[in-house]
Amino acid sequence: QVQLVESGGGSVQAGGSLRLSCLDSGNAYSMGWFRQGPGKQRENVATISRDGRPIYSEFVKGRFTISRDNAKKSLYLQMNSLKPEDSAVYYCAVARYPYADPSKMDYWGQGTLVTVSS
Repeated sequence: QVQLVESGGGSVQAGGSLRLSCLDSGNAYSMGWFRQGPGKQRENVATISRDGRPIYSEFVKGRFTISRDNAKKSLYLQMNSLKPEDSAVYYCAVARYPYADPSKMDYWGQGTLVTVSS
């Protein structure tokens, strides 16, 4: 049974930082972070290929850094210069196949809440 366990969410003031982690129970091709804010649709934050190539959404470029450790089956998201609009539930997701679309995922974590206050 696939398990993705996220950690690192919490509350922070605007301008602060948080680091999210995700532990995967299997071997992933693409991995990614997605988020869903209150009353909003889920959106892609960043994805990373198995060989470490990241793709960022425009709204996090220069502020967030996605990384992974394949030996530890782990995914990370370093979030700096956080803004209130970054408040959302953040989901870790993984792909078990090498899809052409790097944002296509097969499994999702339960989500971790990030709250940024002004």
